[in-house]
Amino acid sequence: MAVSPRVFPPRKRRPSAGAFIPPKFSDQRLLQTLLELSQEISSLKPLQFLLKRNSSSILRKTKILAILFEEFLKNPILFLSPTLLCFEELYLVLQRIKTLLEDCVNGSRMWLLMQSDSVANNFLELTVELATLLDIFPVKEVEISEEVEELFLLLRKQCSEAKTLVDKRDYNLRHDVLTMLDRIQKEIVPDHSKLAEIFYLLGFRNSLTCKEEIENLEDEVQNQKDEKSKSDVIALIGLVRYVKCVLFEPSTPGADSRSKKLASDVNVPVDFRCPISLDLMRDPVVVATGQTYDRENINLWIESGHNTCPKTGQALVNTNLIPNRALKNLIAMWCREQKIPFGTAEGNSRIDRVMESKAALEANKMTVSFLVNKMSASQSMEAVNGVIYELRALAKSNSDSRACIAEAGAIPVLARFLGPDIGSEFPNLQVNAVTAMLNLSILEANKTKIMENGRALNGVIEVLRTGATWEAKGNAAATIFSLSGVHSYRKRLGRKTRVVKGLVDLAKSGPASSKRDALVAVLNLAGDRETVGRLVKEGVVDMVNEVINEMPEEAAAVLEMVVKRGGIVAVAAAYNAIKKLGVLMREGSDIVRESAAATLVTICRKGGADTVAELASIMGIERIIWELLASGTMRARRKASTLLRILRRWAAGLDVDFFYGHSTVATASSASSTVVLPA
Repeated sequence: MAVSPRVFPPRKRRPSAGAFIPPKFSDQRLLQTLLELSQEISSLKPLQFLLKRNSSSILRKTKILAILFEEFLKNPILFLSPTLLCFEELYLVLQRIKTLLEDCVNGSRMWLLMQSDSVANNFLELTVELATLLDIFPVKEVEISEEVEELFLLLRKQCSEAKTLVDKRDYNLRHDVLTMLDRIQKEIVPDHSKLAEIFYLLGFRNSLTCKEEIENLEDEVQNQKDEKSKSDVIALIGLVRYVKCVLFEPSTPGADSRSKKLASDVNVPVDFRCPISLDLMRDPVVVATGQTYDRENINLWIESGHNTCPKTGQALVNTNLIPNRALKNLIAMWCREQKIPFGTAEGNSRIDRVMESKAALEANKMTVSFLVNKMSASQSMEAVNGVIYELRALAKSNSDSRACIAEAGAIPVLARFLGPDIGSEFPNLQVNAVTAMLNLSILEANKTKIMENGRALNGVIEVLRTGATWEAKGNAAATIFSLSGVHSYRKRLGRKTRVVKGLVDLAKSGPASSKRDALVAVLNLAGDRETVGRLVKEGVVDMVNEVINEMPEEAAAVLEMVVKRGGIVAVAAAYNAIKKLGVLMREGSDIVRESAAATLVTICRKGGADTVAELASIMGIERIIWELLASGTMRARRKASTLLRILRRWAAGLDVDFFYGHSTVATASSASSTVVLPA
């Protein structure tokens, strides 16, 4: 067998503290609490698809306890020490019963099936604990009706004679699922009619219920203690995903209205997005330049051979990643407010790192093969849209899926649905197609496949230029950003006027999220000197001037890179931005102030006396620079020191060419004189 029931250890449930700590109530309040708790449990319905007998049995016993507690409340009880201890222990047992039932209802059914023997034993253990407590239950110390006393004696007898209830139906279902996984591991395509029968019995009747089960299984990965167990849960995810695609109509975002709310469904604050993926960060870390990224994305960036900061283009003096716990706590609080699931520090990569079992990989391949074949053969655009949405979601999940999808030949097929004819009639289809391409491009090997497929690359560029929606254009820009992570591709993309113009236009006129996608792509392309000339020609500096107030961090980083690599033409174009950069040095964040200072140093050094005069005309510029020297980042202080030196030499009437000389960090002792700027 591919997966044995024994490899699924008991789940690390998360009961409330009340399940382990006896309450500090008065006698009557304790009785009242026991009554309310037993009534709450009694109101629950037996488990619908699995462990029906176990749940029904424990619920019947709890109902009798509720009747008994109600009777006790009518008649005063003398709470001696043994009696009080018995009631406190009953409270704990009832809390654990409630936790077990809720866990079974709210968790993954596939996991529950694999663990049916263990969970049945949990029900038995709780029943045995009830039997022990009922033996010392103070039923003789209070006057109760004969009917209630008979119910009590019956309950005690049933609890003392309880045995493990193993439903043969559950056993057979589990055997069928394990057999199916075993066949998948051997690369045998499962019998669809048998799959339909199994999943019908488990209550999976449509695409939405399968999607919810996948989400529950993904949560379950986090509850497993070892990598082998996690890998086996991933195999179940692969099976459910395969069934979701082959037995039911693919879902689209509109069909998932009852599903869990996702970060993509709401407007995520800018500071909570990773600059690389533009997705909500789950494990934010700080790199040597002071920029924050999601750990998974920056790790991939560094492992791909890059030694620069993706956002600023600065060289990384080291590859240390410092957890940004303060930001992580803020993101977690925001997610709770928005009712968005927020994972542990492992974040989105929790599936990626454990997807190693043969069964999981083969199930993934079968799912991808089915979807790509259906996408190629389908004549219905509605059906194609559903299939591409599934591929889009699958490509976002992990690296193995991205590799499988590309190897199955999906990229050239996806390219068919990027054209303006598709966008005009089926805008949502175009969005899904370009987003699937974006998700695929995250994998380094897929970047090559996209760049070498003319139709795919031209399709992405066409969406950037003429996409039917801002979302499509923004995701096309994000794809350009992803592809430009490879140096040789950055040069190729930068030579294409349509790419450069498309990004600049989008950054000018798009909504906030699309502007950001375009700006980070422009920043990447600006790492190539040849491309900077085209960017300047297409008006990148004017664009930065327009958006710098709305997106100061991204705009300042772009301008810094452009003037650094663009020569005198770029510096001349940036002349009108000098005053805005001065404002940013005073009012921006630490990173913005640093970029603004660095940009001004480059402009003044390359632009001559006129640019320095423009800087000197800013009211209070000397004070702004001194404030930066006192409170800026280390790099910002160095740049502020250089600016101060440049202003002094200009005020002294020295030759501008001398500004290229070596600068030293200004200190209070070395700068005793004040710069006297002309009126």
